Amino acid sequence: MARYPGRGLHGQAVHELGGRVVRGEWAPGQTIYPEQLEAELGVSKTVVREALRVLGAKGLVDSRPKRGTFVRERSEWNLLDSDVLQWQLLAGASDNLLADLAELRVIVEPAAARLAARRHTAEDAERLGSALDAMAAAEGDAEAAIAADLDFHRALLNAAHNELLQRMDVVLTNALGARDRLVHQQGDAWADPTPMHAAILERIRARDAEGSAAATLELLASAEADAERVRGQAREPKPGGTQKS
Repeated sequence: MARYPGRGLHGQAVHELGGRVVRGEWAPGQTIYPEQLEAELGVSKTVVREALRVLGAKGLVDSRPKRGTFVRERSEWNLLDSDVLQWQLLAGASDNLLADLAELRVIVEPAAARLAARRHTAEDAERLGSALDAMAAAEGDAEAAIAADLDFHRALLNAAHNELLQRMDVVLTNALGARDRLVHQQGDAWADPTPMHAAILERIRARDAEGSAAATLELLASAEADAERVRGQAREPKPGGTQKS
C-alpha cells in the first residue's frame, strides 16, 4: 500500500494514530474510543473515522460489533505497508527491519538478475537505463535519488519475466524506500550508487547471468555497509547522555 498523504487533518490523524500503535502506546487488544480522540486531537468524527479506517486497512486496528475498535496483534499488521515501515523506523525499530530487508534482498535480487540477463527484452533494458540515467541526474536531490533507485529495482524484477518475482516489488520497494530515506536522513555524504547499478545493467545487457548476480551481490554488500553505518550512528550516545552497554 502506498504511503498515506500527510497533508490535511485526515493525513495528520492517520500518522499520529498509526505511530501510537506501532510505538506500543496502545497495547494489542486495547480498545480505542473515537470520541476521546475527537476531543484530544480537536478534529471531527469524520476525520477520526477515516483515520481508523485507514489503519484498519493496514492491519493495525479492527472493529467488531459490541466490542468497538481495538488494536490488533503485531502478527496481523501489514508489515510491508510503507507507512507501517516508516512508523517502525521512527519508533527505533530500524535494526531488525534493515537486517530483515538485507536478508530478503540477498535471497531475491541476485536470482532476479540472473533471470533478467537471460530473459530481458529491449524494452526492459531501456527501462533499466532510464532509471540509471535518473539516478545519475539526481545528484544531491534525495527524493529524486530514492525514486530512481526504486525504479531500477522494480525494472530489475520485471525484467526477470517471472510473475511471482514481479509481485515481490511490493515487498522490496516499500521496504527499500523506507531504508533509503533512513540512510539519506543521516545527512552524510554517501558513495554514488550509480556505478554499481551500471555494472548490473552492463552484465544484464551482455546476457551474463552469473556476472549479473555477482554485480547485484556487490551492490547489496555496499547497501548493507551503509545500513550498518546508520545502525552504528543510531547506537551512538547522544551529547550529554550515557551509553548503554
